[in-house]
Amino acid sequence: MEQKIPAAEERLSEALAAFDFGAPVVGAVRYGEGHINDTFCVHTQPADRPCRRFILQRISPAAFKRPNELMENITGVTDYLGRQVAENGGDRSREALEVLRPRSGGSCFTDGGGFAWRVYPYVEGTICCQRAETPELFAASGRAFGRFQRLLQGYPAGTLHETIPRFHDTEDRLAKLKAAIAADALGRAKDCQAEIAFALAREKDCSAALDALRAGVLPLRVTHNDTKLNNVLLDEKTGEGLCIIDLDTVMPGLSINDFGDSIRFGANHSAEDERDLSKVNLDVELFAVYTNAFLEGAGGTLTQAEIDYLPWGAKLMTLECGIRFLTDYLVGDTYFHISREGQNLDRCRTQFKLVADMEAHWEELSDIVKKAGALAV
Repeated sequence: MEQKIPAAEERLSEALAAFDFGAPVVGAVRYGEGHINDTFCVHTQPADRPCRRFILQRISPAAFKRPNELMENITGVTDYLGRQVAENGGDRSREALEVLRPRSGGSCFTDGGGFAWRVYPYVEGTICCQRAETPELFAASGRAFGRFQRLLQGYPAGTLHETIPRFHDTEDRLAKLKAAIAADALGRAKDCQAEIAFALAREKDCSAALDALRAGVLPLRVTHNDTKLNNVLLDEKTGEGLCIIDLDTVMPGLSINDFGDSIRFGANHSAEDERDLSKVNLDVELFAVYTNAFLEGAGGTLTQAEIDYLPWGAKLMTLECGIRFLTDYLVGDTYFHISREGQNLDRCRTQFKLVADMEAHWEELSDIVKKAGALAV
């Protein structure tokens, strides 16, 4: 039987005592909308300055089995980013996360129950948006994630741990789908024959980016792997992307995957589980907005092959996500949380509709990338 994870509050005081916040702690409250880690906003009161805040998190033991490796990735990347920001004349305290080390040393604190905790100084003067309500917001996120690539271009990606093994291995995702279809443990395959056929018909596509990586056409880079708008802190005055957060999935990967996940999430106006597929469409104008902004932020650091493969990134991240939803539906909704029966199948259908829309606009997407790439060089 799986061991029940105790509430984070049971060890909160122990975790607070493990860090030197530089001033007395006057409060710590649950914070944010994340569903993976337990997050608290810690308020401190220096004697001669305004209240200073920090983000304290208990790292999810269910999602991350090796927290020390996770934190090695994060400290390596944030320290490197901080140096790059400073060398470029930026504000290190606002443009790159910083890990506050515990009193005992290392990058995180392990409490008496064996759970790992970490702290980041709060980046003041920023806001976090859940969706790109305007093209300007979407562009701001594109510049921020492109800049993330530019600043980390010199970081040795191969030294990073895979915090989630084979996370964007689309071939492996398809293999898991095939196994779920063959087992059909719940007899659900009969209800989704069209979706199964859609995925299997694109088996060769699942190897497109990985073949390019293996052939040396696409380089291995440091990638974020969860490039949604809500993982960018925006300057509350200018609305410009300031700091990339939620670095738990920072791993070796492909830049086109980071680009593609943003398109999957942001270049459409439907809910992820929308049942009316007529409402699910790729917004080509938003694709263009994000492409131009992403390449502007990257500042000429991407190779020509990476630029050429950007539409593939969008298609493959969307296809992969649909395959994952379909697999989870077939095995009994064991990974993605559902609030109603058939929700994962509906999620799969929206992703596959977006894939089909991308295929229908493929030449247009390629032209957009070609023009944006020429401007970015």
